[in-house]
Amino acid sequence: MLAILWAVWLVINLIVFALYGVDKRRAKRGQWRIPEKTLLLGTWLLGGVGAFAAMRAFRHKTKHIAFQVSAPIGAILSLAAMLFASGKLLGLF
Repeated sequence: MLAILWAVWLVINLIVFALYGVDKRRAKRGQWRIPEKTLLLGTWLLGGVGAFAAMRAFRHKTKHIAFQVSAPIGAILSLAAMLFASGKLLGLF
């Protein structure tokens, strides 16, 4: 069960990372963009690590205060939630 939990978390973060990458590519090409609400929602739905990594990798959304705040906080909360859930599943809490 623990491996499945971490696998789902990893997939969520990879999807969020990809969304930021796609949005950056579309921004460069002047195409239709992914709404900021969608990017922020992914950040807060356990995708904070993917969002934070994507912001650094693609240098995307780094000047927007909502993203500057959300990505690191989302990453910390996401990791904290996963560590807590892992501890619960392992019977440490």
